[in-house]
Amino acid sequence: MKKNKSNYLTIIVTTALLIALDVILTRFLSIQTQFLRIGFGFLPVAVAGIAYGPFWGAVTGAVGDILGMIIYPPAEYFPGFTLTALLTGVVFGLFLYRRPVTILRVLLASAAVCIFLNLLLDTLWLNIMYGNSFIALLPARVVKCIINIPVYTVLIRIIWGNALSKIPQFKSI
Repeated sequence: MKKNKSNYLTIIVTTALLIALDVILTRFLSIQTQFLRIGFGFLPVAVAGIAYGPFWGAVTGAVGDILGMIIYPPAEYFPGFTLTALLTGVVFGLFLYRRPVTILRVLLASAAVCIFLNLLLDTLWLNIMYGNSFIALLPARVVKCIINIPVYTVLIRIIWGNALSKIPQFKSI
């Protein structure tokens, strides 16, 4: 029983640190325009999903997005982007939690996040927010997606393979 509590405490503390890192990487160390953000905020969310599963990946993404919005507010808040951040953690958790973190698995997870969440879902949110044509927003976002898939794949594989694969993996709550 005592070991179980220690495991949960470790997960909660590590998740809190990953949330803080997510806020810093997303809000302060990224390049952002009204329709495009280029940064490394996906890494802490991916690490949480890989290490602790879809639930904790979702918590890291959603809480990181909400806290980042509170600390460094954009012009306006839209909950759809929080949903995207939450789903990003879920996708990385579903593809990579308690599974070998191979290039193919990371590539598939990265492609799913980039295509279905960042490209399609985020473009839909921008369309709803600003009334811009969905099709008009796509070209720049497609280019970003094409660039991000290999970048996500390489960075996640390097970070997980070299440094973070030693994180004990626990059952998701």
